[in-house]
Amino acid sequence: MMLSLPPAFYFIFAAIILPFLPKRLRNIIVVGLPLGVFYVISQLSDSLTFTLPFLNIDLSLLRIDKLSKAFGYIFCLSSFAAFVFGYHIKKPYEFMAALLYIGSALGVVFAGDLLSLYLFWEVMAIGSAVLIFMGTGKHASKAGYRYLLVHIFGGLVLLAGIILYAVQTGSLAFNGFETVTMATSLILVGFLINAAAVPFSTWLPDAYPESTVMGGVILSAYTSKTAVYTLIRGFAGWEILIAIGCLMAIYGIIYALLENDIRRVLAYSIVNQVGFMVCAVGIGSKLALAGAVAHAFCHIIYKGLLWMSAGAVIHQTGKHRFTDLGGLYKAMPFTLLFGFIGALAIAAPFTSGFVSKTLIIIATEKAHLFVPWLILEGTSAAVFIIAGIKFPYFIFFGENKSVKSKEAPKTMLIAMGILASLCIYIGCFPKKLYDLLPYSDIVLKTLPSQFYEIYIHHFSHVVVRMQLLFFSILLFFLFLPLFKKTNTLSLDFDWVYRKGGRFLYGCLDKTLNGLNSFIDHLVVKKGVKTCADFSQQAPAILTWAVLKPLYLDNEKAKEIVYKRVKNNHLSVSLPALAFLAMLTYFIYHQLF
Repeated sequence: MMLSLPPAFYFIFAAIILPFLPKRLRNIIVVGLPLGVFYVISQLSDSLTFTLPFLNIDLSLLRIDKLSKAFGYIFCLSSFAAFVFGYHIKKPYEFMAALLYIGSALGVVFAGDLLSLYLFWEVMAIGSAVLIFMGTGKHASKAGYRYLLVHIFGGLVLLAGIILYAVQTGSLAFNGFETVTMATSLILVGFLINAAAVPFSTWLPDAYPESTVMGGVILSAYTSKTAVYTLIRGFAGWEILIAIGCLMAIYGIIYALLENDIRRVLAYSIVNQVGFMVCAVGIGSKLALAGAVAHAFCHIIYKGLLWMSAGAVIHQTGKHRFTDLGGLYKAMPFTLLFGFIGALAIAAPFTSGFVSKTLIIIATEKAHLFVPWLILEGTSAAVFIIAGIKFPYFIFFGENKSVKSKEAPKTMLIAMGILASLCIYIGCFPKKLYDLLPYSDIVLKTLPSQFYEIYIHHFSHVVVRMQLLFFSILLFFLFLPLFKKTNTLSLDFDWVYRKGGRFLYGCLDKTLNGLNSFIDHLVVKKGVKTCADFSQQAPAILTWAVLKPLYLDNEKAKEIVYKRVKNNHLSVSLPALAFLAMLTYFIYHQLF
């Protein structure tokens, strides 16, 4: 029975009971839980389902196939390494938020219908926001509030699309969408916001660097990758995603190049690498989709390793800018080693990034998409310059700023060692990864499965990749003075939101408040006053109109009538007489 439960339940249940556990037991359970859930996922059969009644709807919480299991495996592996990295944490609240976040991400991956997906989607936003609010920086709370606002907006867009889709089709099943409608377009936008697609990307580099040290490692793995999963599941072959993915790849590189904060550089490189996956989803071939899954798998590993090395530096030095760091290779040699492996794993042969990116590049070639191929190849070299060379160089080999530090705690080093080993293992034995992928038969037909075969059979790719990497290294050192950042502020799409928001507010202020002023002057001040004056004078005018034939033009009589009506002497009798006259007229016509 336990093996038939959705994997999300284990993490969410652990988050609930964690505060009530003995202190010594908490961290042990948190570290062991992902390994246990990994085993549970491995035992799930494709025929297994799990439904839960909710508002007269049966929520499908367990859909098993190779796509969901591949993401489930990497989510568990990543959380295991992250919890080892944060093993030193004593208070349970950060672990609780992380467990809730990871559990809801697993809920999205295994959800079989759109409503179940949406419910987990919103819980995921709450758990991740708490990790940001827990950051110790002065901007953490602001970044957390902004993160919540963006994801609330994205969630509402997604919900609107789901409701429209349910009304149009009468179904909440989450399968591939074939037609472009308002409903599917809204669902796509909701997914793209979580994928940090341009122009909705600024929340990621703004929020992730403000989180806790362990929180940054965890955040780098789940939100954008669950969005990639949903795009693979629902929007494979939508060509608009090719353009969006290429734009993300270019955008992430440009802003990573300008950035001075070590974790913001990694955050922008996440946007760049997710762009590869989005582009592959847009291509839509079986090889491209397998490449998107493979690259999501590998990216979580090597990017988590880079976030760990950055977090270890921040944890030991308290500094997070390149301009404040340098010369740490003697004080933190193991952190340097593991961080360098993570940097190589972005694209270098015999590492995980090479075997996953190769699938996407070959899929792009087979689709005869020259411009996207050129962009992906170029930005692949560029991201190696930024995250692979600039990141370790200025932290460990740059000008010594006399920063006092010592090596990271053992648990942090163990966690980095685990991910570094996976980077090399997958690069050397890619078949282990390819067997997990959807359409693995297509992958294995395209690429040989043995270590020596893949690199010999696709030797041209190895040569091109090595040329790009060596060219990147040469380019970096030739233009080294330009890469030495000062404390600057890069204008992102935030500028458009701020200026555009103020402009919109000013236009609405002048338009709507101007209309209110006009209506107030014309209707309230003039119209109401005229109506009030008429209402006050009407009884006298009507009375004098009746009595005028008796008094002719006697002004004195007119003055007396107006005065008495104004003093309410006739205001009741005249309406009463009018009512009686109308009533008499009505009875007369009814009788005769």
